[in-house]
Amino acid sequence: QVQLVESGGGLVQAGGSLRLSCAASGRTFRSYYMAWFRQAPGKERGFVGAIGWNGGNTLHADSVKGRFTISRDYARNTVYLQMNSLKPEDTAVYYCAAASSFGVVTGETMYDYWGQGTQVTVSS
Repeated sequence: QVQLVESGGGLVQAGGSLRLSCAASGRTFRSYYMAWFRQAPGKERGFVGAIGWNGGNTLHADSVKGRFTISRDYARNTVYLQMNSLKPEDTAVYYCAAASSFGVVTGETMYDYWGQGTQVTVSS
């Protein structure tokens, strides 16, 4: 089992940057496929990015490709989401997720564990 704690959210102006962190408990961090999802007000939660067990495979949603980058640090048991060139439409609660087995990477059902979320607000 793993517990996930997100941090790094906040209020930023359009064009600015934020880095979200997700700290994972336990010694099996390397065993989990990690991802970020987000949920904007009035919308369903949607996929943002994912990173594989060895950190070599990453996938980003088309809406954030070229602006956001997912990465992971095994020494710190942490996964990051670097967000650049932020837009007002990026405003959402961002969730970290972990999967112990492989499935549809962009789908919520693959992921067994979720963090509590961190709010990102981008002002115009």
